Amino acid sequence: MWEWLSWESIKDNVLADQFGFSLLLVPVLFGVMMLAVAYSVLAERKIAGWIQDRYGPNRVGPWGLLQPIADGIKALMKEDITPGHVDRALFIFAPWMIFVVALVGFAVIPWGGAFRWPWMDESAEPILAQVASIDIGLLYILAVASLGVYGLVLGGWASNNKYSFYGGMRAAAQMLSYEVPLGMAVLVAILTTGHLRLEDMVLAQTGFAWTVLFHPAAALILFVSALAESNRTPFDLVECEQELVGGFHTEYSAMKHALFFLAEYAHLITGSAFIVAMYFGGYLIPGFTWLNESSSVWAMLARMLVFGGKVAAIIGFYMLVRWTLPRFRFDQLMRLAWKSLVPMTMALVVLQGVIVYTDCSQWLALPGNVVIVVAAAVVGARSGTPVTGRQQSLMRKEATG
Repeated sequence: MWEWLSWESIKDNVLADQFGFSLLLVPVLFGVMMLAVAYSVLAERKIAGWIQDRYGPNRVGPWGLLQPIADGIKALMKEDITPGHVDRALFIFAPWMIFVVALVGFAVIPWGGAFRWPWMDESAEPILAQVASIDIGLLYILAVASLGVYGLVLGGWASNNKYSFYGGMRAAAQMLSYEVPLGMAVLVAILTTGHLRLEDMVLAQTGFAWTVLFHPAAALILFVSALAESNRTPFDLVECEQELVGGFHTEYSAMKHALFFLAEYAHLITGSAFIVAMYFGGYLIPGFTWLNESSSVWAMLARMLVFGGKVAAIIGFYMLVRWTLPRFRFDQLMRLAWKSLVPMTMALVVLQGVIVYTDCSQWLALPGNVVIVVAAAVVGARSGTPVTGRQQSLMRKEATG
């Protein structure tokens, strides 16, 4: 019995075994994700302070580094109120559902590629630094991410509050609409790399073959769609305080209220990792042979740091967008999705399909992207619809003397 707990047994049966290593990696990645979620909140507050020319949190701990701990203690100690008029079971279930759904996507992210422990033979099968390597890893992420809308809708429905319900319905309409251009942008990446496994998509971007270099327009549309999917400004219509009190979370308080926003940041991290793996080369950096190809443990750790750095850069851009652009009106939000992003992504899919079918050079995709963007700009300029803050369907009130 005790020999199973010996170092030799652990090395051979746990660390050098893909299943055992994946089991050990789950709590490690979960802890890193929770730490990243907590400090993403701090980073957002710091960036907001920098953009607005004021100090961010700087009282709790050196440079405010302990502020996330103080915020967590505050959320746990606040009075947790469950109103009497709500559907209690669904009301409690909704925030936990959206939080769990936002976390499970990290399982198929290829964080560090393949490696071997120093005691492993060179002929041995390498270990993958990811929790699960499945044939449809990309579709798995899309499937679990799309479940997030149920948490928002259930939260609004269970609150038995018309403002909360309205916020939940807006969430459903928004997320379902932007899943169409998001799916099209993902299809462009699939056609470009020829793979559904995220780890294979990363390896297909070796050298200067990053998908974003071929399809920058698709990468931008994917970023915008992910912004809308995570309900971030300027697409945070589901919690538009000026119109909806607090949207779907109006009746929530204490930790249940905090879970919605922690889930938003978890979704942000997973979504950013998804974009990095598909369009920005994952953990690869052109020209760094040791980093890209070595199977040593140190190279694997370096690749995880590179991957994390790219994810942090995209999250930082998310935060810059939040504190720079104003919120869309809801009809503008829908018009952007259905009249702009969907036709453009359909054209991008056709472009990449033609390149694959005719076996042309992949670099022809870049001028094709330029043509599609210019054509979209020309069509938009000649549409005759003025860009205005007033909803076109509203009647204009005539001035009376």
